[in-house]
Amino acid sequence: MTSAADRLFVNAAVHTLAEPDTVHEAIAVRDGEIVRIGDTYEIEFLEGVETDVIDCDGRVVLPGFIDAHTHMEQLGQHLVHADLSEAGSVGDCLEALRDHADTAPDREWILGFGYDESEWDGSRTRPLTRTDLDRVSEDRPVVAMRVDLHTASLNSVALERLADDLPKSGLRTDGGEPTGVAVEDAAEAVRRRLTGDRKEMRELLTAAAEHAVERGVTGVHDKIRGSVAPRVYRELAADGDLPLRVRIDYWSDHLEALTEVGLVTNVGDDRVRTGAIKSFSDGSFGSRTAKLREPYVDGSDGDETETSGDDRGQWVVDPDDLAALVDRADGAGYQVCVHAIGDAAIEETLSALEETPDPDDRRHRIEHAELATDDQLERMAEAGIVASMQPNFHRWADADGLYDRRLGRERRTRTNPLGRVLEAGVPLAFGSDCMPLDPLLGVHHAVNAPTEAQRLSVTEALRAYTHGAAYAGFDEDRLGTLEVGKRADLTVLEASPWDQPDRIDEIEVAMTVVDGEIVFDGRDA
Repeated sequence: MTSAADRLFVNAAVHTLAEPDTVHEAIAVRDGEIVRIGDTYEIEFLEGVETDVIDCDGRVVLPGFIDAHTHMEQLGQHLVHADLSEAGSVGDCLEALRDHADTAPDREWILGFGYDESEWDGSRTRPLTRTDLDRVSEDRPVVAMRVDLHTASLNSVALERLADDLPKSGLRTDGGEPTGVAVEDAAEAVRRRLTGDRKEMRELLTAAAEHAVERGVTGVHDKIRGSVAPRVYRELAADGDLPLRVRIDYWSDHLEALTEVGLVTNVGDDRVRTGAIKSFSDGSFGSRTAKLREPYVDGSDGDETETSGDDRGQWVVDPDDLAALVDRADGAGYQVCVHAIGDAAIEETLSALEETPDPDDRRHRIEHAELATDDQLERMAEAGIVASMQPNFHRWADADGLYDRRLGRERRTRTNPLGRVLEAGVPLAFGSDCMPLDPLLGVHHAVNAPTEAQRLSVTEALRAYTHGAAYAGFDEDRLGTLEVGKRADLTVLEASPWDQPDRIDEIEVAMTVVDGEIVFDGRDA
């Protein structure tokens, strides 16, 4: 006799997102595992005395979203500190920072996260400066991080406090005086200084995890710079307080320590696992530090520390150093993921990953790959290198948007070529980079991207955020599609993205389920 299920989801439109995608009415779960999928009549035979039956009232059920590129600590900082992501001007940023300072008078530092000057009203296109932030406070240190995390803005007090920590090469100046704008290595030094202790980290990661499951996310690949977050994740999991799955992609300076203790890729338990070794090649378009084959088309914003004319961005990690790191990490048994945005950076990164003995077995990844060429995509497909991309970046791909101003029209139309990626046969995984963390927004941008080469179908976009991300994390045997024997990680939507492809970003998440347990229920919201 077949044992009863723990939980039944009935009267639904269950999309397996397997190939081909099939649609069923109901799904049965036992011990966190999917045990049957079919019509409601069939599934109800698994109802027992203690079975929890959930009537989905026609809602769409999908595999749980997996965000393949997140920064959960920074997301938590958005939620706990001043959120600057909706600011439309310098004034809005300063007002948000002042409001936060007033509500948190005991915090030593006034912190804000997520500003994007490319979307501000008016003609201002340069980052926040020391002069701007001194208007928030002349007594407390103030730091505002740009949305891409490659630029930090500091007031005079913060500059003085961090003077010994900031490399001069990353500090921009005007007339020989620091503007308060720190990029790349200097911005990274700021971020290291702001990393919280275990108590604060638990607050940040808890807030971020709650935010994620509210958006249908059941798993994340978290790019982690420090050593506090990994310990806190494992503590949360041990306490039963971690509502989603986490793959920890460690910064490259952890490589030797990880190797020493045997924490190689895929080691861990059902909830927290070691992922890849993460490194960089270049910076970002927003900070004009992504490494290009041809110069940026816009000017230098009057900053004497930026080059103009033949400005092609900069290396964050020298290509020879990157190649050596890839060789060491691959040789030690690690998956490697490398941030590469400009076409020149992608070329050097691809060359390094191609040289490893079995890049497809390791599932090495290029993170972002925003300006990948057709030739580079063909080589990625041949080597089995994963394109870990962010469809929400198409927010900058419209005419007169950030890409247009930085790169010009021709290159703007070639950014984030999601359709070309799949056409070339490259494994595609979607993430958000927390700009913002919202898979449905990303799917919306992928489906409604400006050009055909940048665009995906609804099914293709959803698969990149489920099966594609699971594959990038060696999890396709247990996650990413709804099939018997896989874990019961589900996202339940209030409406069908296939029915409203031009309004996917308006769809609400009704429930999020991990291991068959409801970790978010928004049906009464």
